[in-house]
Amino acid sequence: MTIEIADDILVPGKISKEDIRLGIALWLFQEKNIALGKCAELAGMHKIQFQKELAKRKIPLHYGEEDLQRDIQAARQIP
Repeated sequence: MTIEIADDILVPGKISKEDIRLGIALWLFQEKNIALGKCAELAGMHKIQFQKELAKRKIPLHYGEEDLQRDIQAARQIP
């Protein structure tokens, strides 16, 4: 998908292409539309870097009871 934004909408030098990609990725993650890995990819970041950006902006990770149970089970498998 390609999104076009007219040059006259953005103030030159104030918002970069990277800022726009990050903003869209953060919004999609916050709205629970796309998983963390795909949002990080969209933002052009490693997952850890994207998680740090989420933390900086106080956007919580999507981590529910099912995720916790899966992690507990995985931890029990470790010798």
